[in-house]
Amino acid sequence: MIELLKSLLYGIVEGITEWLPVSSTGHLILLGEFFPMKVSDSFSEMYDVVIQLGAILAVIVLFFRKLNPFSPSKSPIEKKGTWSLWARVCVAVIPSAVIGLLLDDWLDEHLYNYITVAVTLILYGILFIVIEKLRPSSKATIQTVDAISYKTAFLMGAFQMLALIPGTSRSGSTILGGMLLGLSRGTAAEFSFFMAIPTMLGASLLKVVKLILEGVVLTGTEWGVLAVGCVSAFVVSLCAIKFLMDFVKKHSFASFGWYRIVLGALVIGYFLIFGR
Repeated sequence: MIELLKSLLYGIVEGITEWLPVSSTGHLILLGEFFPMKVSDSFSEMYDVVIQLGAILAVIVLFFRKLNPFSPSKSPIEKKGTWSLWARVCVAVIPSAVIGLLLDDWLDEHLYNYITVAVTLILYGILFIVIEKLRPSSKATIQTVDAISYKTAFLMGAFQMLALIPGTSRSGSTILGGMLLGLSRGTAAEFSFFMAIPTMLGASLLKVVKLILEGVVLTGTEWGVLAVGCVSAFVVSLCAIKFLMDFVKKHSFASFGWYRIVLGALVIGYFLIFGR
């Protein structure tokens, strides 16, 4: 029961932080430091990635009509536009997919720790504040996802590669990248959500395949832990996505920048005082 409650907490944190530009992986690593679950190392590594499936489902549910090229209510032109959107999403995930496959094991071994998380939280927090301060509101020239070119989609994918470093934030990297490329905050956030679908599905599949190849068999408790985490991540993600889409219409991302800086500083201070 205690492990299920911990998984509920993990799912809530995942659902909030996956879509806000504050790093879901970083928060899950920090949760693992303070509230570790009594599961195998192999399962824990897989869990932190596969739990994102619940968050992905929330995007699919909220944007189902827009993402569904088979919708009977769409005209032939609208269906063609939906296929074009998916094509640009696929182009956008190429950079991180290639680098992620090549460096997955190395990243897990060397960068999945609180030091990396704390440093990247602070660094990207500063970047959020600086970019929001220096970038004029008139800079945005792309106001809808339909106006995103294949080149721009690929460049956003290049920014997504930065999210392979824990604490960076996938949504933060792609939204910042999109804004620098001329997208409005809302458009950058929406396309970032769509990019997450193949990105997280691929990352989850990779972890599951590795687990199978290692011959690991999940216990009943571990299946329950995984199910609770995914379901809670889905429910909370529904709220988080709606919140962010409303938030970006009226506010900048500077507040998230300050949050990252404060959290990163607290993490460094805690471990310097109390040790690991």
